[in-house]
Order: sequence, then structure tokens, then C-alpha cells
Amino acid sequence: MTQTAGAGPSRSSFLGEVKEAVTPRATLLVLGVIVLQLLFIASYVGALHHPKLRDAPFGVVAPPAVAERAVTRLERLPGSPLDPRAVADEATARGQITDREIDGALIVNPAGGGDTLLVASGGGTVLATTLESLISRLEEAEGRTVRTVDVAPASRQDFDGLSSFYVVVGWCVGGYLCASILAISAGARPADPRRAAIRIGAMALVSLVGGLGGAVIVGPVLGALPGSVAALWGLGALVTFAVGVATLALQGLFGIVGIGLAILLVVIAGNPSAGGAFPLPMLPPFWAAIGPALPPGAGTWTARSIAYFEGNAVLGPLLVLSAWALAGIVVTMLSAVAYRGRHGAEPPARAP
Repeated sequence: MTQTAGAGPSRSSFLGEVKEAVTPRATLLVLGVIVLQLLFIASYVGALHHPKLRDAPFGVVAPPAVAERAVTRLERLPGSPLDPRAVADEATARGQITDREIDGALIVNPAGGGDTLLVASGGGTVLATTLESLISRLEEAEGRTVRTVDVAPASRQDFDGLSSFYVVVGWCVGGYLCASILAISAGARPADPRRAAIRIGAMALVSLVGGLGGAVIVGPVLGALPGSVAALWGLGALVTFAVGVATLALQGLFGIVGIGLAILLVVIAGNPSAGGAFPLPMLPPFWAAIGPALPPGAGTWTARSIAYFEGNAVLGPLLVLSAWALAGIVVTMLSAVAYRGRHGAEPPARAP
């Protein structure tokens, strides 16, 4: 009886500490983590569990009558794996592949039974092999043979053409982690515009260093990606900065919850839709649609263009990344102005 009575206050004290620790704010944050966890599973599994070729831009080179029949046949394939169009000649087809206007092309030889398939494994090895498998089956069904030519081959050190994706993911991680560390160490919201500018400046410095480091690692150190180290450095700096200041902006608007929103945009929505593991024509429509508008997708496309396609077709993705960076700067500064207006001119005494 004495032991039971003695245990009472201890148990009561423990329950009191638990109730004090589990505040409504903490409960909401934990629930938010659970939601992010489930969204992560749904996004990655939803995007990647069943890759299927859909509307891949594809050229057909043949005499006009033959090309028309071939295009019609390819358009009628079940599931619409290809978006075929007639192309004038082989040189034009190669040029369009290099310009990233089409993913492959079939060069039909009307005088014989052997045709040529042009692919570009630098744009994603799995896409090239899928096109090869599809066209080989179609050619075999017609009693014809096909020879595959890789117009823009991936580096032998770039397994499945994934290095572009991985380096961009690393740059994105550096961006939102740096912004998150600033929030954890000095408060999610900068106290005034001056301190917001300091955070943006710190983010720019980290971006320059991280961009250079990533470009050197995947280029000269590992030999995973060919192409200009300077161009990859610029891309890495822009990707890191865009993600970093976007995270700062979300923190300025929503406080610590902004970190979770950044993870939602970049990791949960951005990574599976980036065209890394499976290029855009192999992703479900939703992910294929959002991927180019998010930093991982814009960065991955640009990195592949720098490495394998002579830097072609990068204006759109670079504008996307620049828009994220500019929006992040503007929102971060405006939220700092609004925060100071709500809390007075005297900022709290802590680091930026």
C-alpha cells in the first residue's frame, strides 16, 4: 500500500510532463510529418511503379507515301506510346534528336528489308531501350530487321543515364537544407529586411560553392558526365539557389512549416517527376505535366542537355529555375517587411 501510494505522485508527474510536451502545435507538426510520409510513398510509387511509354515524340524518315502509312500505323498503336511525325531525311532526324525535339526516329529503307532506328541514350537509357524494344517488335512483325544507332550515347560511367538526376538532387538537397539550418539556428522568419538579405546572400555563397563542387565531382573526379564543367557549375549554382531561396520564402510565409512545404515541392513532387529514373514520356500524365515546372525536373533536363546534347533546349528550363529564384527573393524580402511591420522596428537579439 505504501509503495502504491508513493508511486501515485510519480505517475501523476509523468503524465503531467507528457501533457505539457504534447502541445497542440507539436501535435499538428507530427500530423504534418505523417502526411508528408504518406504523400512521399504515394508520389514515388504512383510515378514509378508502372512505367509506360506515352506519346514519345518520334520521327519517321521515308518516301512520302511510305512515311504516311508508317505514321498512321504508329499513331494507332494501343496505349499511344508514340507521337510520330514525318521527317524529311536522316540528317534532319539526327538534328531534331540533338535539339531534343524528338526522342528517336526510324529510317525506313524502301528498297530493302533493313531499317535504322536512331535513339539517344543520353536522354535516358531506359527510354532508348524501350524504343528499341518497341520498334524491334513492330519490324519483326512485318518481316523486317532494324539496326539501332545511338546518336547521343550516355557515358559508360553514367549508368542508365542517371548521373544528371543524382547531381541535381544533391544540389536541391543543399538548397533546402541550408535554408532549413538558417531557420533552425536563427528563427524561421528573418526579423527584418536586412537580415533577410543576409540570408539570401549566404544562400548565394553556398550555391556557388556547392555548384562548383558538384560539377567537379561528376565531371573531372568521377567522369560520370561529359560536357562543360563551367556550364554545370552555373546550373548547380542556379538550382541550389532557386531551391534555397524558395525554401526561405516558404519559411517567411509559414514559419517552420515552410520547411515541410519545401520538402513537399522539391522531394515529394519534384524528384519522382524529374525524369530521372524514367524520362518524361514514361511517367504517368500528372507527373509528366508537373515535372518540367519544378526545380528537379528543370535541372535534370538541363544537365542532360549540357552533357549530351550540346547545350540545346535549355532556355525553358533555365527560365523555370530563374523564376523560382526571383520569386523566392521577392517573397522572402516582402515577408520580412511584413514581419517587421507586425512586430515593431526593434528586432530580436539573435543571429540572422
